[in-house]
Amino acid sequence: MSTEAAAVAARPVAAARHRALALTCSVVGAAVVALDGTVLTVAQPVLQRDLGAGLGQVQWTSTGYLVAVAGLLVFAGRLGDRYGHRRVFAVGCLGFAAASAGIAAAPGIGTVIALRVAQGVAGALLQPATLGMLRAAYPPERLGMPVALRTSAIGLAAAAGPLVGGALVGAYGWRAVFLIGVAPTAALALLCLALPERRPAPGTSDTRGLGALDLPGACLLGLALACLVHGLVTGTPVALAVAVLAAVLLVRHERRAPHPLLPPALLRPGPVAAGLGALLAVSAALSGTLFAATYLFQDALGLTPMETALRMAPLAVALVLGAPVSAVLQRRLGARATATGGALLTALGVLLLGRPGVTDSGPVTGACAALIGAGFGAVMVTATSVVVHRAPPGHAGVAGGLQQTAMNTGPVLGVTLASLLPASGHALPALAAVAVLAAPAALALPGRRGDADTPPAP
Repeated sequence: MSTEAAAVAARPVAAARHRALALTCSVVGAAVVALDGTVLTVAQPVLQRDLGAGLGQVQWTSTGYLVAVAGLLVFAGRLGDRYGHRRVFAVGCLGFAAASAGIAAAPGIGTVIALRVAQGVAGALLQPATLGMLRAAYPPERLGMPVALRTSAIGLAAAAGPLVGGALVGAYGWRAVFLIGVAPTAALALLCLALPERRPAPGTSDTRGLGALDLPGACLLGLALACLVHGLVTGTPVALAVAVLAAVLLVRHERRAPHPLLPPALLRPGPVAAGLGALLAVSAALSGTLFAATYLFQDALGLTPMETALRMAPLAVALVLGAPVSAVLQRRLGARATATGGALLTALGVLLLGRPGVTDSGPVTGACAALIGAGFGAVMVTATSVVVHRAPPGHAGVAGGLQQTAMNTGPVLGVTLASLLPASGHALPALAAVAVLAAPAALALPGRRGDADTPPAP
């Protein structure tokens, strides 16, 4: 066999290996981040007592992370587009592992907060790359199932987090929960660094120095998102005002920038913007519902935390099992029908859960939770695959950053809404209305014949 023939024969093997690596990194990386967020919730009370910290300080172990992630996700995606998603993913994994190990050995609450912010920076680097790698590795018609597997992994990790966290805290203390992600993220980083980065296709990457990164736009966007999250979490009006001002300045800057951080092809009305809108709405509805239901079950019904978790467990089960089914439905019915059905299913589940007397029955509550999980999974899988697929190849990382921004900002909005209405009994109906808002966005997604359309030019 000639050298040229051998090279041609080796291409399918190399492509399959690249897809396997991208899928492994995407699934494990996303799952580790999801697991880290849920186990911390269980560990916070013990952490507070052990370090003698105040409640406000402990809250900043979560808020600091959220602010760092929200502010950097899109810029991290831009870095992946310019310098390689695998390389940026490896840096993020190394940073996440180092910060996690540092938190486990932290002497005081101040160190924990600082390292949680650093962990947020690392998480922002690796999260968009998990989608950017899939976009580079899989053809458009095969992207749905990898996204579905990633979604299932996130759902499984989020569901297992409280159980794993509770077991670790009870046996070894709060520091143990931060060691969970050290080994897998370090191993993924070393694996990515050991293999060469695939060169981007001609014309899909812009490497014209720092000017192409649009650092002013990144700073304004980061400031706007960080202040928005901080303002919603803490209820600080000044932070919200700064977020609005930064957003106005960002719009003016992006219109004039030669290489805008947010390409017009991503933000103009179309499938990408519609997918982001649907993700924002359903993630807000889901997180707000979980927040409201937790208080309803424990305060109004007197259930224990474990009983509450068991009643809502069908949500996670439906999400994990339904995500691959959603990928199949998307291929057969199209993104529009699948996501619209998912949005309406989510809204129906939330609305039924808020009806008087429904929560008195465990099986009925579980059925409502299953509807919410199945509907949310359908929207997440379908809208995510559309956002990543329909973005121009050279902006897949930015699209992934926007997708992660929607998935991080939506829950903050949903919990804020739920916290404003708990005593009135209108929280769940209001959140059902939020879920319904995803339906018009889903109707703007491609139909069955439009799913494989060529992505728009930048």
